Amino acid sequence: MHEKIRLLQAEIQADLGDIEKAYEVLASASGRMAEGEMGIVVGYYVQVIYGLFENLFQRIATAFGNQITDEARWHAQLLRRMTLDVKKVRPRVIGEETYECLDELRRFRHLFRNAYVLSFDRVRLALVLKKAQRLAQLYGPDLEEFSSFLDDLAGEETEGLASA
Repeated sequence: MHEKIRLLQAEIQADLGDIEKAYEVLASASGRMAEGEMGIVVGYYVQVIYGLFENLFQRIATAFGNQITDEARWHAQLLRRMTLDVKKVRPRVIGEETYECLDELRRFRHLFRNAYVLSFDRVRLALVLKKAQRLAQLYGPDLEEFSSFLDDLAGEETEGLASA
């Protein structure tokens, strides 16, 4: 199990690196959102960021046996589960404000993926961009706290192996 926890930590770090890169591109694009079709680029990177978080959450859910069986609502359920403190299994992964930002991005991703037009309501796009920018300030501390839990969990297993 120790190796699985360390692998999960490495995967989370890789996912966080990808999220950081996506945020860099989003920052560049959002500064030019008023230019022609840059709103589409901003929308694209907002939904990419959500997808990266969802991949990270799927890894955590799988590692801790939190599989989702309702295929119709699994995206929303997975996100909500990350706010739960599952006693004797794992602490919450994200706080409520982080959840609210991510949920807005999740809803936008659905809209973006199912859009049949090449333009978006600029007010809606500005709102979701603001949530994405707020999320950038929130997710780090949440995931650092969860990472500390993983460190403790891996440390306990290592200590248990050493004393056996």
